[in-house]
Amino acid sequence: MDMRVNIAGVEWKNPVTVASGTFGSGEEFSEFVDLNRLGAVTTKGVANVPWSGNPTPRVAEVYGGMMNAIGLQNPGIELFCQRDIPYLKQFDTKIIVNVCGHAPEEYLAVVERLQDEPIDMMEINISCPNVNAGFLAFGQDAGHVEELTAQIKKIAKQPVIMKLTPNVTDITEIAKAAEAGGADAISLINTLTGMKIDINRRTFALANKTGGVSGPAVHPIAVRMVYQAAQAVRIPIIGMGGIATAEDAIEMILAGASAVSVGTANFHDPAVTLKVIDGIGKYMEKYGFETVKDMVGAVR
Repeated sequence: MDMRVNIAGVEWKNPVTVASGTFGSGEEFSEFVDLNRLGAVTTKGVANVPWSGNPTPRVAEVYGGMMNAIGLQNPGIELFCQRDIPYLKQFDTKIIVNVCGHAPEEYLAVVERLQDEPIDMMEINISCPNVNAGFLAFGQDAGHVEELTAQIKKIAKQPVIMKLTPNVTDITEIAKAAEAGGADAISLINTLTGMKIDINRRTFALANKTGGVSGPAVHPIAVRMVYQAAQAVRIPIIGMGGIATAEDAIEMILAGASAVSVGTANFHDPAVTLKVIDGIGKYMEKYGFETVKDMVGAVR
């Protein structure tokens, strides 16, 4: 049985990574999880300059998951390169850096800065609000997605994963646009936009009013979108959205994902990724799958 997967020419030892923003850059989880066992570590989003994020409160519990409006608080690319990349290089795992920005030039500045850094892949968060398009997220317009992907691919030295937002009418349009722009892979889904109101205080639970909903409640929607995207594009897909168990991850793979990403579940069980890896291995043994690739898209 071989758990290795190849994503855009990068070989992971198994198909499991963590969702950006749910694992920091690995250090705070390292006492609970042997990072050497993960297929890859996906870092928190990093921008060209430090971002302070949104005002508090920024997190709320909701039925079947959580809602957050952190606002991509991060220390900026310079400190990230000095501190976080050297930390992750100690481990035998692939490093995926999540990149965010408010305008194309901000993304491009980070991608350029990462050209000579010892990282394996980049994941581009196109759920960020585009200041040049009335704060509509980059990922909600197929034309913007294709254009930004093409601009990034011109200067990127590492494979590029475009992370898609589910807050669109047709996910296949966006997936195809990323592929047309030259993306090496896509990851989906990012969080769904939601709102929670505190009825006793008669105010919004989050200072931002809206936030991104994640956790088990969004999983069936994520599986459906991964399946649709897998029918629409030929590039590899990293599936995410409410994965809390090995069964959830296997669903994503059978729907067409070549790898999976565990997010919200890390907050209530820091070692959940290891359980997912072990569970996938047991499933492969039970049903006679020699490789993970044999499982990918097995349900049509």
